[in-house]
Amino acid sequence: MRTVDVVIPTYQPGQKLLQLLDQLSKQTVPVNKIILMNTEEKYFDRFIYGTAFNEKYKNVVVYHCSKKEFDHGNTRNRAVKHSSSDFVVMMTQDAVPKDSFLLEKLLKPLLEYDDVVVSYARQLPNADCRAIESYTRSFNYPEKSCIKSWGDLDRLGIKTFFCSNVCAAYKREAFLELGGFVKHTIFNEDMIFAATAMKAGKRVAYAADALVVHSHNYTAGQQLKRNFDLGVSQADHPEVFSVVRSESEGLKLVRRTAAFLREKHLVGQIPVLYVHSACKYIGYRLGRHYKKLPKRLILKLTSNPDYWRQYQMKKDVSSIDATKGYGRNLEKER
Repeated sequence: MRTVDVVIPTYQPGQKLLQLLDQLSKQTVPVNKIILMNTEEKYFDRFIYGTAFNEKYKNVVVYHCSKKEFDHGNTRNRAVKHSSSDFVVMMTQDAVPKDSFLLEKLLKPLLEYDDVVVSYARQLPNADCRAIESYTRSFNYPEKSCIKSWGDLDRLGIKTFFCSNVCAAYKREAFLELGGFVKHTIFNEDMIFAATAMKAGKRVAYAADALVVHSHNYTAGQQLKRNFDLGVSQADHPEVFSVVRSESEGLKLVRRTAAFLREKHLVGQIPVLYVHSACKYIGYRLGRHYKKLPKRLILKLTSNPDYWRQYQMKKDVSSIDATKGYGRNLEKER
């Protein structure tokens, strides 16, 4: 029988995580092990203090790291090394399965096709989701399933290797053979892996009938910061993102969202759409050119300052010449 583990990075978890764990326990495909990669142990200890968490969730194992150690790609790679199952499902702590068929539907393309190595779920908006974000969900996660390959680039553009670790299943052995996620990235580890897999002749499935509830009501400022990080990831990986422009997809989303708002008689929200879209674009363009920006400005623009502290540490270490000594120069002291 094929087995499946679920990997969930956590940071200051709340009730949504408990909802997620409860829903995973009700799946038609049983979960072998749930691997929580938790950032900052003190927050997790505070979260479960005085509860029967360990007794209730017996298949949950927790590994802790500091904020300085967390990385979108490498932290998940470490989690996969703790798994021996056939499939590994990546999820985020704020994504809740819509029903008990999520894993069954998500794994179906991986079981049916040898060359499909990853399958990602459809994201539905939360009940409190605003109209603009709700439409964005339907734009990025339509009702129709599909299987994508590198050959779809001319037809789909950047959507060819669109994939989301909010909820995505991977064939573990294929994941490891392809090198896993890029080890140090601020964002987009899922899309970078999808593109790498496609270049190797593999395919990516979008399972529209595998449903998770997940959305955010970001402010304009948060959109700018999120898209700054997105731009940084694209600038750092030209082998993936230089082959196609993502701006055209963004313009298409703005036009269609505006049409949706008019259709729903929500024209008063169109100025909000334009402000948020402008912030997204400004953030994205600044991120694409982050190497020209001063460090102080980068730290104000990013939503992940700890990434840049890691970045600086790696840069400092790489500048060290291991063949030279760094002790006192006795000759100059004499």
